[in-house]
Amino acid sequence: MADQFNDAFHDRVAAHINMSNDQKKAPGLSANEVNHSMLFASARFSAWLSATNYASGDAMAAQKKEIVDYFTQGFREMLESNVDDHIKNFDRFMKS
Repeated sequence: MADQFNDAFHDRVAAHINMSNDQKKAPGLSANEVNHSMLFASARFSAWLSATNYASGDAMAAQKKEIVDYFTQGFREMLESNVDDHIKNFDRFMKS
């Protein structure tokens, strides 16, 4: 399997972040509102992606806990890594 964190991966990440940064510039729209939209979109896409692996809703329901655990653990690992990065680089990221 190709490295999932290759240049194309980082380009897709940057595209999502750039879109969110553009959205938070809209009058009356907060960064929190943009974040909620991004989280919902990710959850919706993840649910759809999961559904593509099943022949029925009943089959998917039987694996619901495993599906949720998989995505929750992945998000937690990525969030912890990014929080650690922001702690380590706080002055560079937040004061520039």
